[in-house]
Amino acid sequence: MKYLLFLLSLFYSITIHAQTLSGKVVRIADGDSFTLLTTDNKQVRIRLYGIDCPENGQPYSKVAKEFTGKFLSSGKVVVQRKDIDRYQRIVGIVIVADSFNLNESLLKAGLAWHYKSFDKNPIWAGYENEAKMKKLGLWQEPNVIAPWDWRKGIR
Repeated sequence: MKYLLFLLSLFYSITIHAQTLSGKVVRIADGDSFTLLTTDNKQVRIRLYGIDCPENGQPYSKVAKEFTGKFLSSGKVVVQRKDIDRYQRIVGIVIVADSFNLNESLLKAGLAWHYKSFDKNPIWAGYENEAKMKKLGLWQEPNVIAPWDWRKGIR
């Protein structure tokens, strides 16, 4: 029985480890995606889970990209994998310097939309609503267009 418990705990720890990546950032594509050089020297494209930053050309796209770049350069980057998207990017929650949640911070700063069709977290919805009420970041704009509409050409 002890042997079985040992094997189960070993399997569980290996599974958890496979769900996280760490390394250093080698390229910032935009506010919600970047390339990570993992500790085993592989380049992996990452997309932030549950949020959507302004697209290139939209108001605040550069600000979101700079915000992301600043914080990704401030310490060890760990990605908690949630999924893989249609572009074969790892979709995840990004933790910097062991405590800073980049996904949440972009929402709190008003530099991202909560992607409610992919994430139902009421706390993250609250961060977006609070940023809207305080008119932070992109919420200062009178007629903001969500990135998913922007990509469809709705402007």
